[in-house]
Amino acid sequence: MESIRHILRLLKIARTLARNDALFILEELQLAPGVVLFSKLISSRKAPGRPGERLARAFQKLGPSFIKVGQMLSTRSDLLGEEMAADLSKLQDKLPPFSGDLARKSIEDEFGQSIDELFESFDDEAIAAASIAQVHFAVTKAKDGEEGEEVAVKVLRPNIEDAFKQDLELFFWGARILERTRPELRRLKPIETVATLARSVEMEMDLRFEAAAADEMRDNFEGNHDIFVPKIDWLRTGQRVMCTERVHGIPFGDVNAIKAQGHNTEEILRKTAEAFFIMAFRDGFFHGDMHPGNLFVLPDGAIAIVDFGIMGRLDRASRRHLAELLMSFLVRDYRRAAEVHFEAGWIPANQPLEEFTQACRSIAEPILDRPQNEISIARLLGQLFQITETFEMETQPQLLLLQKTMLVAEGTGRRLAPEANMWVIARPLIEEWMRVNLGPEARVKEAVSQGLTALNRLPRIVEGLENALGQFDSHGLKLHPDTVAAMRGQRSRTRIIGPLILLLAIAVAGLGFAAL
Repeated sequence: MESIRHILRLLKIARTLARNDALFILEELQLAPGVVLFSKLISSRKAPGRPGERLARAFQKLGPSFIKVGQMLSTRSDLLGEEMAADLSKLQDKLPPFSGDLARKSIEDEFGQSIDELFESFDDEAIAAASIAQVHFAVTKAKDGEEGEEVAVKVLRPNIEDAFKQDLELFFWGARILERTRPELRRLKPIETVATLARSVEMEMDLRFEAAAADEMRDNFEGNHDIFVPKIDWLRTGQRVMCTERVHGIPFGDVNAIKAQGHNTEEILRKTAEAFFIMAFRDGFFHGDMHPGNLFVLPDGAIAIVDFGIMGRLDRASRRHLAELLMSFLVRDYRRAAEVHFEAGWIPANQPLEEFTQACRSIAEPILDRPQNEISIARLLGQLFQITETFEMETQPQLLLLQKTMLVAEGTGRRLAPEANMWVIARPLIEEWMRVNLGPEARVKEAVSQGLTALNRLPRIVEGLENALGQFDSHGLKLHPDTVAAMRGQRSRTRIIGPLILLLAIAVAGLGFAAL
């Protein structure tokens, strides 16, 4: 019964794809060929545009779930190719707004208070409407003699959870079929990819998670006068409603207005490049959707960042490997670029290093040989990910999201300052970060840290041994006579080894304190 329901839903999807000349996505996956053939016979038509543009239009018509799928696929240049991924990255997450009355009702249901109790004024007309939520401007209620504050109020769409639930069930069904019928696609982790989408959607549909992300990033940039992250109004934030400080600035997309206000666009690009570097490398917590609509130039020249629904994280090891990889390409050390992939475990050790080095060179040279302002590190990484099947590289979701973010950031930067290159601007920051985090001192500190961690675990290990010995003592333990004789022979050596271990532990602890 479940399969029949999913096939009927898939038929509707296939018809929409066929009408937009985008059935190729199901044909490539070889998913439900009968449904594809039927849709092609009754609904197929030619449509203008590149394949990625046609697929983006189809996803737009299929609604919120597919807009999110399109956003996720836009990070998969390894799967779809660079051009199609770039086209999908332009997929507009816009839908017609729902009524102001419904927005008011959602807010009142969330907090159990009337709009008039929460806000001095509330604009019924949404200023932005996306697949999951829309945003209204408002002014908070005056308090303790102070004036109310201008805020932006984000409200989830009514019944959005049910709409996503049905489509996610379909996606999991399709992913299970793919893994069963297309073993060669298992390295792309279809089920895990859908699970990632499901977790992302679940978090986006609880606006407290987005508020927490914004709050964390605001803390990360505290004291940085070049970057502004609006504060969260936690008293007016809940699962379906998020309230933030209102931003008054010029959108990055309006370059003429930015120049008209007297701002230096190259200086704006420098601040943007530094912000990206700080997020990705220093903090390992980056904004995953840095398009012009989410970035504003404030009157004092600071950069304001909004909309924290899509965020990415990089652990310390990934940041270290990524920094080395970027620098290796920037100085054209292709062997080192290849070695980083093996050291990170992204490519299996049984693959040929020399051949992968050659592949890195073949991808990078045509890109790095261009004029400085045209060099695209994001495109370089995208093409690198496309050859992963040849070298059995497993999907790295965190790097794919970062690569997509880099691509969007590059496009934004070129609109601001066509003659500049954000990676050349960020290169000194990367070099300094590598010196601090990859130099001899950093390696000693890391070794000391690992030693202290091991020392902290020692009491638990000893406790576990004592418990095990206690169990042996209570239940009885019989040893072979040869084992007993061997243990007697080793007792004298233990008297020497034990103190040595203790001395080593003390020495490691001493190094740790000296390094602090």
